[in-house]
Amino acid sequence: MPKTRSKRAAEEASDNIFNALNYSKEALLARLTGGISPAATTLAMLDWWIHLHAAPGTRLKLAMLYADSIAKLGQHAALCATGGTYASADMPDSPRSAAQAWRREPYQFWMHAFSLTRQWWEQATKQVPGVDAHHVELVSFCARQWCDLFSPANYLLSNPEALQRTADQGGANLVAGFRNFVADLQGMTGNPVDNGADRFQVGKTIAITPGAVVFRNHLLELIQYAPTTATVRPEPIFITPAWIMKYYVLDLSPHNSLIRYLVAQGYTVFCISWRNVGAKDRNLSLEDYRESGFMAALDAVTRVVPDHRVHAVGYCLGGTLLSIAAAAMAGQGDDRLATLTLLAAQTDFTEPGGLGLFIGESEVNFLESMMWAQGYLSAQQMAAAFQALRPMDEACGRATRAYLFGERSAPNDLVAWNADSTHMPYRMHSEYLRKLFLNNELAAGRYQAGGRVIALRNIRTPIFLLGTDADRISPWRSVYKVHYQTDADVRFVLTSGGHNAGVVSEPGHIGRWYRTRDTPANGFRCGPDEWLQDSALHQGSWWPEWSEWLAQRSGAPRPAKQELGVAGTDQSALTLAPGRYVFQR
Repeated sequence: MPKTRSKRAAEEASDNIFNALNYSKEALLARLTGGISPAATTLAMLDWWIHLHAAPGTRLKLAMLYADSIAKLGQHAALCATGGTYASADMPDSPRSAAQAWRREPYQFWMHAFSLTRQWWEQATKQVPGVDAHHVELVSFCARQWCDLFSPANYLLSNPEALQRTADQGGANLVAGFRNFVADLQGMTGNPVDNGADRFQVGKTIAITPGAVVFRNHLLELIQYAPTTATVRPEPIFITPAWIMKYYVLDLSPHNSLIRYLVAQGYTVFCISWRNVGAKDRNLSLEDYRESGFMAALDAVTRVVPDHRVHAVGYCLGGTLLSIAAAAMAGQGDDRLATLTLLAAQTDFTEPGGLGLFIGESEVNFLESMMWAQGYLSAQQMAAAFQALRPMDEACGRATRAYLFGERSAPNDLVAWNADSTHMPYRMHSEYLRKLFLNNELAAGRYQAGGRVIALRNIRTPIFLLGTDADRISPWRSVYKVHYQTDADVRFVLTSGGHNAGVVSEPGHIGRWYRTRDTPANGFRCGPDEWLQDSALHQGSWWPEWSEWLAQRSGAPRPAKQELGVAGTDQSALTLAPGRYVFQR
């Protein structure tokens, strides 16, 4: 027996050495590719290429489409040569080419050629039979990115608006654009220049809602905010933000702080500020984030406000964690939650948005290798992944304004927050990618919390569910799937904006709208398109809608207590908001 154990230990040690070699190679390669697995992309391209060459009908169709495009361009050129005007439905519907200057020749011809090329590649990548669906999306995305890189709008000599600006300003716009280019290069080399973002400083101009840290452990600080009204609702609001970024996206400037708004509506508000983990935290798990994170903070909230149920709020990944915790609590008969609010949070990852393009077994192994080498996924590596997901047309549009027109958008508080990202511990992020993204265990009823399989179906708490119209991280149709997973009352709100800007949508924000419709617990669950057709459209911010929904599920207001934390504690010993963890880098 001892020999058998010794042999097994030797084999495990040998395997660890070989695995370490694999991880080391992948981690080194990741530094060169920005964290994107070249193997995953290559496999997708090969899958598409092999099936394309095995489909003669598809190749013939593409050849005919190519000939048709050449004929259209020939007709366009002939009309231009004879002084005619070409009108076509093939022109791209893009704000970048909407100006009247693009209707002149040869600029319209160039844009027409670009549009037809883009359409051809769209057909070539999406109409090939037999290609894995995930590979179809990845190849199509890459082709679209490459096409958009060569748009005539991106270059001085083929952009009539940029040429006109240069003529009007005598080239001053190009001088300003060169300065912007040099400043961006300095920023990428670790020598950032002053771009005005310094005026947004945590604790001074942003994240300044008065409050104090009333609980702290190795994973989080719990901030309680000071009341600003004479009376407050008895049920506190407890917010769980994503740990992928700093919490204060919900407490930006005073005019657009969601936390300040809730306090002003007469609620006692608590919010988690996650600690920025380091290499020593590599073995923190998703279960640690539930137990030492959400549950520990909830226990602290109920100590400060005893004998009252809690309005729990989760944003993005924090909403996924809240769903897991709520399902586990429901299975244990823990009824401390009065309502659930899920803001741009997914519980089903079959349609995970842009991130799903790159999340496959190969990419997860690649990311695990990166995290294995350093113990966490760094902010820079995470930012690179999100940058890769942005449409090239959008990125080139910003570059064009900065370098050809010499215009630089003034930084705002949301941009400053977006640059203040955090780390993700190795084990937790690996479990998140494998259990939720790859295996979709939460939606499939296989996810375990506290040693038991949990079921979202056990949640009976009323749910306020928010999706944002332009969200590429948590697409609203994916967020909507909570309807199919619970038997609770659900109010779904679809609001304008993206993943962050749609949530930070304060009253008075020009151009905002939202749609809403309730689905009772015993009501018919319809599809998202049917919901969209039957929902009610409202102008303005969704915040008052949510505040009223919470008020209807809260008790009568009572006199507010000015002291923070547990009654009778030393107020001078409390750390004032925004706490310490938010400043960690």
